[in-house]
Amino acid sequence: MRTVEHNGKVYLLVKQSGDSSLVRDPETGEEQYLPNEELTVSGDSPLAVAAERIPGASRRVLTAVHSEQTLGMLVELDERGPLAVRELLGSYDLCESDLHGVVGELRAAGLVREADVGGERGYAVTDLASEGLAELR
Repeated sequence: MRTVEHNGKVYLLVKQSGDSSLVRDPETGEEQYLPNEELTVSGDSPLAVAAERIPGASRRVLTAVHSEQTLGMLVELDERGPLAVRELLGSYDLCESDLHGVVGELRAAGLVREADVGGERGYAVTDLASEGLAELR
């Protein structure tokens, strides 16, 4: 499958014939025929374009979370947070190194931020993370 552009919009090319091509809008899933002479190859990854059908916040959660443990941390921070580092270490079966590894990945993805929790260092989810989790729920 390839991607094509028509009037500034990228489509997934489903089928090409002599005069026209069947294209799919990645946002809506709707298919239509467009004249071949009005299409240009876009060069975008067809799979990346297809993924755009998933809302952006959910895509970020899905692409940033690589284990159930990391997803669980994000869910717990969303539901219970912000939580102090001491609380996180005492409540879950993570050593300090593992905790900081998980939190570091989530921070790099823009899903978790540092927070002051009763004068202690802690973590909270970002609005993007809350939105993404809500969409997935």
